[in-house]
Amino acid sequence: MAALIALLSAFGMLIAAMFIGGTPAAFVNGAGILIVIFGTMAVTAISFSPRELSEMPRTLWRLITESQRDPSIAAITVLQLAERTRKDGILVLKKLLPGLRDYHFLRSACQLILDGTSAEEAEAILQRESHTVANRYLRSIDILRRAGDVAPAMGLIGTLIGLVQMLGSLDDPSAIGPAMAVALLTTLYGAMMAHLVFIPLAAKAERIASDETLLNQVYAMGATSISRKENPRHLEMLINTILPPTNRIMYFK
Repeated sequence: MAALIALLSAFGMLIAAMFIGGTPAAFVNGAGILIVIFGTMAVTAISFSPRELSEMPRTLWRLITESQRDPSIAAITVLQLAERTRKDGILVLKKLLPGLRDYHFLRSACQLILDGTSAEEAEAILQRESHTVANRYLRSIDILRRAGDVAPAMGLIGTLIGLVQMLGSLDDPSAIGPAMAVALLTTLYGAMMAHLVFIPLAAKAERIASDETLLNQVYAMGATSISRKENPRHLEMLINTILPPTNRIMYFK
């Protein structure tokens, strides 16, 4: 949600500047919007498959609304499960699964353990699943970065179109203004779309992919440790080796 607020704030400041500096309607141009927004979407679509593009709306919504998750909370959740299973046995996970609805990867990992999957096999399955999740974000990053490259280029193309129209209308002063508006506003639209939307979202997608990989690694490490019936204190030590220094925990004191 913080990203959505930041995005709206950025556009809000630009709109406020338009109101302060003159007439906001002067910054609206149908031809420029057509060239930059729809042109960017069309050109970007050339580089990717329909299936990859169909996943983008859901991914974009998640990028805009999802907050950063704390890996130390994930680590504590895993250690609580490990401590409970060591005390009451692995079958207690069956009672705990309903409380893990918001932890899809951890829920899948616990289900593997309940199904009798060996620790080595479970670890391999969870690694493949983690790579699949990360690859989904990597495709989204590629699409957003491609759109961030295309948008300014489409703005430049629109500028050239506007300049050609302007030069072809020098004998008609009334046509120079609209052509000049297309020339200038397409550059503005391209810069806004690239630097206010596509590039920031690509950077956030890259960070979320990194965070998701770390969280899934913590969950997988906890699940395999529970499967091996290891001491939770040993699991805490292992988890702290992959957590950033600021997120390391001291669950057992």
